[in-house]
Amino acid sequence: MISLLTTVGVGIVVFITTNVDDILLIAVFFADRSIRTRNVVFGQFAGMGVLTAASAVAALLAVAVPEGWIGLLGLVPLALGLHGFYSLWRWRNESVDEPEDLAGEIHDDLARHSQWIAVSLVTIANGGDNVGVYIPLFSRELSLIPLYASVFAVMTALWCAMGHWLVRHPRLGVLMSRYGEIALPFVLTGLGLYILNDSRALLGAWLG
Repeated sequence: MISLLTTVGVGIVVFITTNVDDILLIAVFFADRSIRTRNVVFGQFAGMGVLTAASAVAALLAVAVPEGWIGLLGLVPLALGLHGFYSLWRWRNESVDEPEDLAGEIHDDLARHSQWIAVSLVTIANGGDNVGVYIPLFSRELSLIPLYASVFAVMTALWCAMGHWLVRHPRLGVLMSRYGEIALPFVLTGLGLYILNDSRALLGAWLG
């Protein structure tokens, strides 16, 4: 029983330390009225599922993923963020009156069925540190992978609930709902550049 509680505790701590930045990202997604709530939740679960499954496979195969290659995932949120800036610029030039139209322009690639896919891609791109921690954690005891995966699933649900709570907050929620669709391109672009920073060594090797 003590061993079980210890494993669960380790899983919770690992999840929190590798997903602290996801809280703001999830909240910004929720604040964007053009993105359905269920697509944010489903995309978050899909992204975390891919990260956990990839880490489990890498642990089973005893494969280490070079940090430089993981950093290249930053191209995904960077591309989405730049597209958002382009849509914002086009919206300004066309003098769109309704804020809902702006949200639709900025997130044309997040419309309808593609919304959860885009959310999951951003989650995966932001998961470089997750993979770097999950692989050695899973490698220590392969039989505990299902338990860790279950803990991560519960924590993902909690993260989504906390992000949604931030948007519903009496004070923070008003600001996030008002500026969420405009802030998202800034958040995605900054996130993409931050993740790409980890691939500098790889790019230096290519250029050298």
